[in-house]
Amino acid sequence: MRTPYEVAVAARAELGEGPVWDPAAGRLIWIDILSSRVHTYDPSSGRRTVRATGQHVGAARPRAGGGLVLNLRDGVGLLDPGGAFRWLHRDPVPGRRANDAAVAPDGSLWAGTMRYDEAPGGGTLTRLTGDGTAEVVLDDVAVSNGTGWSPDGRLMYYVDSPTRRIDVFDVEGGGERVGGRREFARVEEGAGFPDGLTVDADGCVWVALWDGGAVRRYTPDGRLDRVVALPVPRPTACAFGGPGLTDLYVTTARTGLTAPHPMAGSLLVLPDTGKGVAQPAFAG
Repeated sequence: MRTPYEVAVAARAELGEGPVWDPAAGRLIWIDILSSRVHTYDPSSGRRTVRATGQHVGAARPRAGGGLVLNLRDGVGLLDPGGAFRWLHRDPVPGRRANDAAVAPDGSLWAGTMRYDEAPGGGTLTRLTGDGTAEVVLDDVAVSNGTGWSPDGRLMYYVDSPTRRIDVFDVEGGGERVGGRREFARVEEGAGFPDGLTVDADGCVWVALWDGGAVRRYTPDGRLDRVVALPVPRPTACAFGGPGLTDLYVTTARTGLTAPHPMAGSLLVLPDTGKGVAQPAFAG
């Protein structure tokens, strides 16, 4: 029987995370947090690149002018197209590292952090603009994870993994603020923890389930309508990519597993799974 997934990149990432499609370069960007690496993959040619960041990296996202914005252990930095690096916002906190981040429709970066020991309240969610202005939006987070916006930009979805919830906010002030936080969906006990997410063109929310071995899709009203089982127990995040944004890429992890599945740590792809929305680049 044909499986719904294929191995896009066979890898042994400790904590593969943060896939995002870069339309300007026609490639997928993803990271290995604990190995401090940024990976790229061009599905048309099979070309791959790997770049060391020097410290744990929670996310890498394309910039409008080229290069990448990096959510790093000690803050947020900019990598220029030529390879030069500079800090945009440096904020080192002992025992804390960067985690998932996403770019909002207005071009701002919403960057999450967490403590290495995952202590409740030790993490944050911060909004950063291209000039380095940083505003803490949430200051009582355990494991800041998936963040995404509805196709019309009026809703923001967010995951603090230990809560088992996907929450939804109303977007206010042209995208600068969010409010009205409420539960959108809850992952039941024993099904894993919600991790990274993406929103498709129909407004459905796709979420990877850490320790759940699956990717789920929830309709805009919060109803579970699709579950794709995966061979690895720790899928971490998902994003639509490919020229038509129809292929769902899923990052995976092998960290903490005593006997990892051979595919654990690889980049998986679910071909022709849906229709994604083009993600904005960071305006900085």
